[in-house]
Amino acid sequence: MSFDSLGLSPHLLATIQAAGYTQPTPIQKQAIPSIIDGHDVLGAAQTGTGKTAAFVLPILERLGKAHEAKPRVLVLAPTRELAAQVGESVATYAGDTRLKHTVIFGGVGYQPQIAAFKRGVDIVVATPGRLLDHLGEGRIDLSNLTTLVLDEADRMLDMGFIHDIKRVMKHLPAKRQTLLFSATFSKDIRKLAGSLLHDPVEIDVAPRNATAELVSHRAVMVEKSAKRAVLSHLITNGVWQQVLVFTRTKHGANRLVKQLETDGIAAAALHGNKSQNARTKALSGFKDGRVRALVATDIAARGIDIDGLPHVVNYELPNVAEDYVHRIGRTGRAGAAGEAISLVAKDERSYLKAIEKLINQTVERMDVDGLDPAIIEAAAARDAEAAKNAPDKPAGGRSSRGGKPNNGSNNRGRRRGGGGDKSGGGNTNEGGHARLKRGSRRGGRRSGRSGGGNKPQS
Repeated sequence: MSFDSLGLSPHLLATIQAAGYTQPTPIQKQAIPSIIDGHDVLGAAQTGTGKTAAFVLPILERLGKAHEAKPRVLVLAPTRELAAQVGESVATYAGDTRLKHTVIFGGVGYQPQIAAFKRGVDIVVATPGRLLDHLGEGRIDLSNLTTLVLDEADRMLDMGFIHDIKRVMKHLPAKRQTLLFSATFSKDIRKLAGSLLHDPVEIDVAPRNATAELVSHRAVMVEKSAKRAVLSHLITNGVWQQVLVFTRTKHGANRLVKQLETDGIAAAALHGNKSQNARTKALSGFKDGRVRALVATDIAARGIDIDGLPHVVNYELPNVAEDYVHRIGRTGRAGAAGEAISLVAKDERSYLKAIEKLINQTVERMDVDGLDPAIIEAAAARDAEAAKNAPDKPAGGRSSRGGKPNNGSNNRGRRRGGGGDKSGGGNTNEGGHARLKRGSRRGGRRSGRSGGGNKPQS
């Protein structure tokens, strides 16, 4: 099956061809005709399977080429990076039309976003918190909306956005097309879908918790104090030019970046306590090769879509097995081979067993050749000395998985949407919006999947 058979107009087919894509992926084959026909859709797809194009292309088909002043499409995304990625996809495929779009999220100024609303936009891509800021001030009118998309709905529930989603719904017309995409059909997702979708077409293109077939999984059993030296050795001796590294916390990401730079490796951190400009600069540097190692937290990495990313390293294993699937879904995309390596300390072995059970696969254990034990000892000593001489960690930090705020955090009174990135973000999530502490009424179960596919990149 080719794109020609999916009901897309010649101008969209030409845009797809110009982007270098000829064959639709499974999610695109099933979702595009259903969306064009006006059905609500409940879709589950692995990370990296062309999901974004699967809803952007038919939405553009339904909108036509003419621009209207009031928004007709709203796409809600959990993080700034994912919102920006969706915005890039819209810009790519709507290039030869008069349709206008804007991307809005926290951590940046309000005025450019307000100016875009005043000029008129057809498509709004937004994170929930900043959108609610604008809705609360009456800056945007969604009464003409025809299509709502909830992208990565499982992560939005995980981040505690369910109540924000319900608040947004109050501003939307009851009669609309609603598309909900998630990594999996969990009980919480089905409950959300039941409240928002009408007689949806259900699409599940991959088995639960599947990983990309072209990704090799390996683990290095290593003492915690030796992890930094092992990572530097792998990057340097393997001549890795591009590696995405995952840590559990924002503070840990910052610390590892400093350590890698000490070893002569260009590195940058990506997490919710970074300003939007810093996050954009880090991601841009990683894509163009100025940054060899991008060190990220789980939530901030949502939306990273890099063609041919060869290496993903779990510097610290996630304590939720499903997050491993999301992490390694950054590599092995679009039919390319990828490598996922985990550095596993003694206290993380139970996490590794849980991951192996989830993916129904034994992760190969590997040795690191050519690493002098003296180098490990020297690196550990330097790190210990640096930690001893480092100033106290500033108040207001939070781990990427929702740990307790540090003592002294007094950020609760900040405006949502613009907060978090410029002041340290003690009570914000990775999308730059206010979040309640764990144990509150906000939250959801974590679940995920990943994978690859030859797709129009989103």
